[in-house]
Formats: sequence, C-alpha cells, structure tokens
Amino acid sequence: MQQYVSLTIDGATIRAPKGISVLDAAIQFGICIPHLCHMPLLEDIGACRICIVEHVKDGKAKVTTSCTLGVQEGMVIQAHSEKILRLRRNIAELLVAQAPNSRAIQDLAVRCGVKEVRYPFRNDDCVLCGRCVRYCGKMANANSLGFVGRGRDRRVTHALDMRDLCKQCGFCTLNCPMANAPCNGVMKPGEERLCGNCEAQLAITKGIEDTCVWCDLGKGFQCSRHMGQNLF
Repeated sequence: MQQYVSLTIDGATIRAPKGISVLDAAIQFGICIPHLCHMPLLEDIGACRICIVEHVKDGKAKVTTSCTLGVQEGMVIQAHSEKILRLRRNIAELLVAQAPNSRAIQDLAVRCGVKEVRYPFRNDDCVLCGRCVRYCGKMANANSLGFVGRGRDRRVTHALDMRDLCKQCGFCTLNCPMANAPCNGVMKPGEERLCGNCEAQLAITKGIEDTCVWCDLGKGFQCSRHMGQNLF
C-alpha cells in the first residue's frame, strides 16, 4: 500500500507519496518550481540548481535543490521566498550568459524573471545538465555517454571514446536543452542577447507567480508537466 506524508510548501499543506522528491510533489500539486536538468523516471543530480528551495528545520533555513530532496513528514519548504527568487534569477541569468542559443534556457530565464544579463556571453553548446548522460544510461541502456574532466574542463563525451556503444537512437539530442534554437534563429558571436520574446507569457501568472499555469514557457524547457508526468 502506498504511504503518504504531509508537508508544507509555500504555506500550503499537501500530501505526497513517500519516496518522491519535493520538486515532484510541488509540480503535481500545481506549484511552479522551474527546473532544467530534472527528467521524470531518471535519478536527479541537482546539476542546474534552478529548482532550489529553502528547507526550514528547527527555525533554520537551508538552501538546497528540491529535485534531490525527498519529502518527509512535517517538513516546511519555502519555494518562492525573496531569497530563493533572487538566487534563482541569478542562476538563470548565468545559464543564459553561458548558452544563449537555447530556447529552453531563454524560456527558463523568462519564467524566472530575468530582465537583463550582467555577465559576459560565452555561447557554449553544453551546460552540463546531464540529461543526455542519464537518459543514455537508464532509458537507452547504452551507457555510451559520460562526464569526463573536472571544473572548467568537464564535458560530455562518449565513454572511453568508444562511439560504437551508441545505439543511434537520437534521444540524447531530443532531450538536450541546446537542441532547439531561439525563435529568431541562432545568434552569431557578438550578437548574443536575452531574447525575451515570450515575456508576454508571464501575464497569465500575474498575482500567482508561484502557481503552475501550464504556460508555453514550460514546453520550452521541458517542464515535467508538459512531458506528461503522472506521479500519483
């Protein structure tokens, strides 16, 4: 028999199946916590940090990724405190500066309320979210992709440079946030910018910024609700 726990997210008391993450519980309840590296049915690694929340315990608040935080009886979560919103905007801003030629990241930045990019644009083709690596190993059972290197040298490549392990299924590309270019096309070096074309989507969230409204921005960054996730 499925066991449930009760927890509070942004003042709302919800019941969630024991064993799922705070992120999954929030999404299913209709609370919007933007996320990028999270994928249903795959182990979470908290790589993008966008889904951070405050876990309040014994009067102290700890900032942590909600995708790697399991639900617990009586836990208190603040997903939209001023501190979290500020940190989340900064993370989204950094992501846009790193990879502006991704519609997923551009849409994510808009959903997080980014108005300008204060960091130098780098125009990378990978943000190390690990979606391709985890899908390749867990769902495709190929283990063709993996992380190598550390720090600034960290990258995704074929395991042991053995490309023959690849099944050519194409799902690594399908699940990559870099696969879809911004609506106006790829930005050339020196022309990178915050797109912001879909900012009008935020109008439907006015006054309920913490609520999931199934906005089209979610399709851009492959929000779990748009991917047909059904947890309960």
